[in-house]
Amino acid sequence: MAQKPLTGWMGRVLRIDLDKKTHSIHKPAPKIYRAWLGGRGLAGYYLQKKVTLAWDDPKMPLLMFTGPLTGTAAPSCGHLVIMTKSPLTDTIGDASVGGGLGTQLKRAGIDGIVITGSSDKLIGIEIVGEVITITSALSMKGMVTGPAYEKLKEKGSVAVIGPAAENGVLFANVMVDKYYAAGRGGLGAAFAAKNIKYITIKGEGEIPVCDPEGLQQAREDISRLVAASPVLSGEQGLAHYGSGAMYDLIHSRRMMPTDNFRKTYFEAAPMANAHHYQQRYQPHAAGCEGCEILCHRQMEAGTEGEAGFLPEYEAMAHFTALLGNFDLETVVKAGELCGELGMDPVSAAGSLACYSELSGERLSPPQILTLLEDMGNGRGLVKELGRGAYRYAFSQAKPEMSMSVKQLEIPPYDPRGAYGLALSYVTSTSGGDHLRAYALSHEILRKPVSTDRFSFSGKARIIKIAEDLHAVIDSLVACKWIFLAASLEEYAKAYSAVTGFETTAQDLMQAGERIYYHERLMNARNGFTAYDDDLPARFFEEAGSSSNNITIAPLSRDEFLAARAKYYQIRGLDGEGMPTEEKCLELGLKWKH
Repeated sequence: MAQKPLTGWMGRVLRIDLDKKTHSIHKPAPKIYRAWLGGRGLAGYYLQKKVTLAWDDPKMPLLMFTGPLTGTAAPSCGHLVIMTKSPLTDTIGDASVGGGLGTQLKRAGIDGIVITGSSDKLIGIEIVGEVITITSALSMKGMVTGPAYEKLKEKGSVAVIGPAAENGVLFANVMVDKYYAAGRGGLGAAFAAKNIKYITIKGEGEIPVCDPEGLQQAREDISRLVAASPVLSGEQGLAHYGSGAMYDLIHSRRMMPTDNFRKTYFEAAPMANAHHYQQRYQPHAAGCEGCEILCHRQMEAGTEGEAGFLPEYEAMAHFTALLGNFDLETVVKAGELCGELGMDPVSAAGSLACYSELSGERLSPPQILTLLEDMGNGRGLVKELGRGAYRYAFSQAKPEMSMSVKQLEIPPYDPRGAYGLALSYVTSTSGGDHLRAYALSHEILRKPVSTDRFSFSGKARIIKIAEDLHAVIDSLVACKWIFLAASLEEYAKAYSAVTGFETTAQDLMQAGERIYYHERLMNARNGFTAYDDDLPARFFEEAGSSSNNITIAPLSRDEFLAARAKYYQIRGLDGEGMPTEEKCLELGLKWKH
């Protein structure tokens, strides 16, 4: 009986060997696609056999994967996942990034790219349909990302690193189509380790869909939910203010990290919120290909600088409250510097805040910008900050001053103000990342229902389910924001229509559980245990900034450990947070390699 042709997936994975300067096409079996979906799941499948190598070993694969919904009419599904072993944390390192890269890769007839080896000189990789060219990029050495994009944009969608990656910054980004960052964990440093300056992709092929009418119906259902969502489409929502809409909300909940997390309330916050950026810069909405939300805010040239995106919430908060700065222009310039140099703003600001506390020096706006420039360009003593807050604090014999989990700096949501968030930081397979489970959706945004943010009760199961959901989202590959309105029920219909495999939300969640457990398994092979699933001592020993109505107390160590133990039980791990043979067999995972 003839096997039906794949739809949604292109059925082809491009392998590039930089040592041999060759490339080839691998065709995964359909069962691999169904088990791992795409994006984060499929990238993890290709990472597993090499995961114990050093992150800069030439044999360590650099992976770029689309999902079955990428480039189709499914709303907000233009993303692509980049994955490798994180240079900053040694955990799984991945990012879902917008722009046009994922769609162009699918139109080139490719689901993903596996790059191994290392070039002996700086190169670019150019993909035009089935033609792959490896070319010298020596003339672009040290070039910042904006001019690099302008130089390359005629070649298609562009992924490029900046000077930070070339100078060894371990939290260096990959910038896609000028404005979109594959951030967190140092993916740019992984590009630099292979001597890749850029990758361009241009495709013109069609992406096959099994049931276009069914996909259109799913699209309409999702679009109605987005339009009806106050969080996304309301006057104060993301479609109006971008992610900066979170600024006032987090401030009012007294969980905005201030002065390196010593406080949770920033007095100048009312003068540094999204409304003030909107008034001052008059931006317009922008977003990824196929986006229903348009959550980015783009300035025009001449409004006090170059055309570009205004900072996201994370940069807005960490370059104000975390550093005790209230100058909006400094925040915008800091965001521009991070983009041009190619650095993660969360880790950059977290490293500066650690430096500020250790030195006892309040950083002025000019100092913030100078230190960022020096960090990204590898200049002077501040070059040490480019290795991350934890390594810097450890070098000063004060590792407890680094507000990080698994050496990944914590984003601007204080865990003392949301206990599910606290648990999700430590169970995250990538380190201190709020997007692995996004507990803020129910603890702060009340989606799908409100939960008590000052309680660990029930949070272990909620976080486990949310982790599985977000593993699915990152494998389809869809934007996380849209799931504040739509659910996996609607996206299961879209998936079924695209691929032709009748699939329920529960079926997808089982795949998500497999993907997440597999990441725990890979981290365990690199020596991560319950010891690493922990928060800095500050959160258990020091209170936040309380008010008459809100008490931000230190986290109870006993309650936290009990919740973590409950999570291990529900996730199918042993008492030390380690995977078990029994659970691996249940999920169809290889216990040993």
